[in-house]
Amino acid sequence: MVKVGIVGGSGYVGRELLRLLYIHPEAEVTYVTSRRFKGRPIHSVHFSLRGYYSGIIFSSYSLDKLASLSDVVFLALPHGESLRHVPELLDVGLKVIDLSADFRLKRSEDYERWYGFTHPYPDLLRKAVYGLPELHRKELKGADLIASPGCNATAAILASIPLVSRFGLANNSLIIDVKVGSSEAGYTPTVGSHHPNREGSIRPYSMRGHRHSAEVSQELGRVVGKDLNVSLTPHAVSSIRGVLATVYMFSGEPLDYRNILRAYVEYFKNQAFVRMINPALPPGFPDPKHVLGSNIAEVSVVYDEATEIIKGFAAIDNLVRGAAGQAVQAMNICLGFDEGAGLNYPPLSPA
Repeated sequence: MVKVGIVGGSGYVGRELLRLLYIHPEAEVTYVTSRRFKGRPIHSVHFSLRGYYSGIIFSSYSLDKLASLSDVVFLALPHGESLRHVPELLDVGLKVIDLSADFRLKRSEDYERWYGFTHPYPDLLRKAVYGLPELHRKELKGADLIASPGCNATAAILASIPLVSRFGLANNSLIIDVKVGSSEAGYTPTVGSHHPNREGSIRPYSMRGHRHSAEVSQELGRVVGKDLNVSLTPHAVSSIRGVLATVYMFSGEPLDYRNILRAYVEYFKNQAFVRMINPALPPGFPDPKHVLGSNIAEVSVVYDEATEIIKGFAAIDNLVRGAAGQAVQAMNICLGFDEGAGLNYPPLSPA
């Protein structure tokens, strides 16, 4: 039984980690931190967890306690916060799965552009494994530091990776449209993210470049061996959970749709948590509503012969496949557990 610590357990992602790890047959949560709710029981913040974790309260951060009580630590902290903890956690021999963006990018200069700071640990950037199993399953095995991908990046990469792997991109460019629910903005609301302000609204944000486009460019660029131009525009919609990514790829020459579809089917045929959707059969295309609460990603693809544009689609739950679930899946691969441990259950419906 692996002992698990969660640093930053009071937010939405922390709650999902607690929910998933409670049913994990090989894991036991032993230590959970929260600065805001220190000393309070888990269920006093996460009402859905009443009756669970009765022996654990939120604690302040302590390296000594994490080292003595944990084998693996999940960091569910805001961007920039994990930097203060990852080096010391690794130094005491803990495996670290970071759900912030602090170790996702390989080049320190990219942090200056996208996050506004100079990364102090370029050596750890090189060491960290980007935690998307469909791309890095081999590297995840035994990894000491796993950088869990962003939810928008996860959906965008899954929507496009089979095509990029098989055919490349005609002009090295990718256009991505993402629809996201309000929980993506986190536990503490802002004027723009507060759900009453979002209800009934459909609006774009980060129009000049969303941070997750750096992840997509990096990961797909590594597949094709050259830099890619990625334009990702998210749109806030009134749902609470879910991400739907639509990726537009220019083929530059006529393609046979059967070959495109075959590329997707073959790429994902052995992937435990990707479900291919046939556009010719109901429901037709991926929809976050059909994967809510689960670690499943629904993927589909069509080809517009008139414009020679391939359109890839992926739907995920941003809090599970886009965060906590994918992190647990990465832990399972890292430690040699069954990949679906704690995750093999169907989505909620209706939701």
